[in-house]
Amino acid sequence: MLVLAAVSDLQYQKLRNAVAPDFTLARAPTWDAALETIRGRPVEIAVVDPMLGGARGQEVERLRVLFPSLPLILYTPVMTAELAPVLLAMGKCGITQVVLSPTEDHPDRLRGLLSEEAMQSASQRLLDQLTTALAPLPAELRWVLEDAMRSPGAVQTIQQVAARARVDRGTCARWFARAGLPSPRDILAAARVLYAHRLLKDPGFTIEDVAKRLGYAQAKTLQQHARKYLGLTAGEMRLSLTADEATARIVQGFLTPARREAANVS
Repeated sequence: MLVLAAVSDLQYQKLRNAVAPDFTLARAPTWDAALETIRGRPVEIAVVDPMLGGARGQEVERLRVLFPSLPLILYTPVMTAELAPVLLAMGKCGITQVVLSPTEDHPDRLRGLLSEEAMQSASQRLLDQLTTALAPLPAELRWVLEDAMRSPGAVQTIQQVAARARVDRGTCARWFARAGLPSPRDILAAARVLYAHRLLKDPGFTIEDVAKRLGYAQAKTLQQHARKYLGLTAGEMRLSLTADEATARIVQGFLTPARREAANVS
């Protein structure tokens, strides 16, 4: 899972030592770099110092407005008179996770906070929503799909799924057929559409940003997938569906074997 680290050099080193190898860190030494990273890479959690670069919390408030679905953890030097009003403002924005250094940044504390946030991340929520649909698959194959959904765009073909599950392509295809499910490529593409839908709800993302972040070579491919799996353009799904509605539409209309068989008969 990718974590943005918009913090000082010392804080970054402490964070990296605490959470590796469970989490991958993307260092952002400036707020412009933080914005670029969030828009271009699959960041699931952001650890930020509201005082980075002489800021006074306004840059964190900006991230909250642009990307409200991105979990934010504040990691900042020990409490001072200057910091107190900044933390108060952050609390009013709904940011409640705060780590003060050097008094509170024990490795166990940092690792625990990130683990807690990971369980609420977009990819984990998506996995929770798809658990029932994917239940008929063997455990080793579900693990591969779950890992792929945590890194959207990294795995897109049946060959890649089979290689990660350490089976041949034919065995992998038979597992999906026995479960009455579409091909791995279709499942991963549908999952990427759901992930794209969640990102597009944030005002800080354009359709082009989301396409790049999810590994699409062109935004028009995302548009094609949106029409195929949700029956809407990317712009339409951004405005007309909630996350639960989008997931239900794909699970009930595409991943549920009985629905698919009925559709094929008709």
